[in-house]
Amino acid sequence: MEALGGYPTRSSSPKAKKLTVFLSMTVCVGCLFLLQTQLVKPRKPKDFYSFEVKDAKGRSVSLEKYRGKASLVVNVASHSEHTESNYRSLQELHRELGTSHFNVLAFPCGQFGDTETGHSRDIEAFAKLNYGVTFPFFSKIRILGSEAEPAFKFLTDSVQKIPKWNFWKFLVNPDGKVVHFWKADEPIESIRQEILMFS
Repeated sequence: MEALGGYPTRSSSPKAKKLTVFLSMTVCVGCLFLLQTQLVKPRKPKDFYSFEVKDAKGRSVSLEKYRGKASLVVNVASHSEHTESNYRSLQELHRELGTSHFNVLAFPCGQFGDTETGHSRDIEAFAKLNYGVTFPFFSKIRILGSEAEPAFKFLTDSVQKIPKWNFWKFLVNPDGKVVHFWKADEPIESIRQEILMFS
């Protein structure tokens, strides 16, 4: 028998009810998932000190510990034509300006030829043994391409410059903003003057 108005009668079979409940639940779960992904977006770091990185031993380190100080962040390498002069001048800056207001932060990178082939711990040991460095070393990273370390990408995005070689230096102010950058062969004296403005 046909219902009034020409509409077919609803099926009241248990299978149809279960299917309806299942479809309703699926739609609800899908909606909740979409809502969550829109509301709980990952927090975008607002400055350099908001990032977490790995140290030379592979442990997670929050860069927050350097907030309130100026930091000179450098992509270092053990076998570059700039290695000796840069390690010596960076250590001199680190020692002279002290860690209460300033730090050199070294990020080894092997993307420029065969200038950095070792593991992070070995790279740190090499720099300490040969050049007496005492500034912090972090895990070997990539700074170019899609696998670039997010903290370093923040630096390059901030100045709209991509390092073309080792020992590019990025000056981060005590609030975590990138305020200047230098290429490998630029004189250390100009860097010192900029850093002194934050000491």
